[in-house]
Amino acid sequence: MCALKIQLASLYAILDIESTGGKFNEEGITEIAIYKFDGEKIVDEFVSLINPERRIQSFVVGLTGINNEMVHTAPKFYEVAKRIVEITEDCTIVAHNAKFDYRMLRLEFNRLGFEFERNTLCTVKLSKVLLPGHNSYSLGKLVKSLGISIKNRHRASGDALATVELFEMLLAKDPDKAILEKNLNKKIYQKLDKDLLDLVKTLPESVGVYYFLNKSKEVIYVGKSKNLKKRSQQHFTSDNHKSKQIQSEVEKVEFEITGNELQALLKENQAIKRLQPKYNRALVKNIFSYALYVFKDDLGYLNLSLSKVKPNVRYITSFTNYQQGKSFMERMLEQYELCQKLTGLHQTKGACFNYTIKQCNGACVTEESAEIYNERVQKLIDYYDFEHKNMVIQDRGRHSAEKSLIIIEDGQLCAIGFVNADTEISNINKLKTMLNSIENDRDAQHIIQSYLRKRNKNLKIHRL
Repeated sequence: MCALKIQLASLYAILDIESTGGKFNEEGITEIAIYKFDGEKIVDEFVSLINPERRIQSFVVGLTGINNEMVHTAPKFYEVAKRIVEITEDCTIVAHNAKFDYRMLRLEFNRLGFEFERNTLCTVKLSKVLLPGHNSYSLGKLVKSLGISIKNRHRASGDALATVELFEMLLAKDPDKAILEKNLNKKIYQKLDKDLLDLVKTLPESVGVYYFLNKSKEVIYVGKSKNLKKRSQQHFTSDNHKSKQIQSEVEKVEFEITGNELQALLKENQAIKRLQPKYNRALVKNIFSYALYVFKDDLGYLNLSLSKVKPNVRYITSFTNYQQGKSFMERMLEQYELCQKLTGLHQTKGACFNYTIKQCNGACVTEESAEIYNERVQKLIDYYDFEHKNMVIQDRGRHSAEKSLIIIEDGQLCAIGFVNADTEISNINKLKTMLNSIENDRDAQHIIQSYLRKRNKNLKIHRL
């Protein structure tokens, strides 16, 4: 048996999160504080209230003092998500009860359709090992007993700064970082069977699609990842039921480097539907359950509506869940200067809330003409709706000498592949002869639309 060695980061993102409370995985973040710590000093920080887009439970208001009025004008999570990614990049996340804080971050990113992964350390677990003998390991009681002052208890910044001081003390107690390494990402830090370890060694740390095969050379699982080696390692170290079954059957790992995540997502979708791997059964069914629709009301205004997917009814774009769709609509509201009422974000018979604070041009009370308002709605539709469009989506290739192309013809996905970096993008028929054909389906269209919404800087769209 071989232990999988994980390199401990020398930078730490020490954080604390306050939430709305409520049902598990239905909460929202109300405040976050992150202090980037190099082991000696704080080198960067980010502190902000967050508009959770849901009601804060009364007991939480009493505990933290954060109420619904305070967060009403605060940024929504999608507005600070990039900053959170940047300040935590290449860092180990450190928190007191890290399981909660890390879950909340992943929950919010999942609502946006992003996968957020970081190594984590929990100062509760570390304190029990390195600072034994305390009656309580709650943050307030522990730091008080250690002589660490804590201001603004149950507010993100106060709790996070106290955790910084606590972590400094823990580092001093563990100079060779042996205890820290032992407690880093405990689910990943497990022993690998030698045969599985050998399979992992063959994989590159590149974005692509991977295939697990059994003794009969049958594909039993297909997945995609930004890091093929890391993702396969997670399968082989996880102790959940499905992973254990895969570990007992896998004999070979094959992979395809795609250069970018969009090609990986589309090829994963195609492979799952074509091969029907036994451990992908849950993914075969359609999981994109909400969509954005448009209709014209009696006054001639174009209205946007987010609802569950309606069979055989054309939509503009689709979403994995309602929250993802709502977050998108909040962004579009600002980008295209739309009306809350006419986008379904404010249910009212009169003026929308934004009109009362002069952030709506008045379509909700017919002050702005339908003709002018509809022009902006149509720009949104034209950008995100694929119907009858011819376009080429260009992204990074597998190396610097090539680029990735995906062709949409008459609104349908039809070809995918790679061409030389200097290939001209002008003639769809010529490009199709250089690429591989791919089947179009609703899931593939959702994958493309969802990816385009991420505003990837490497992405170029050629409309032909």
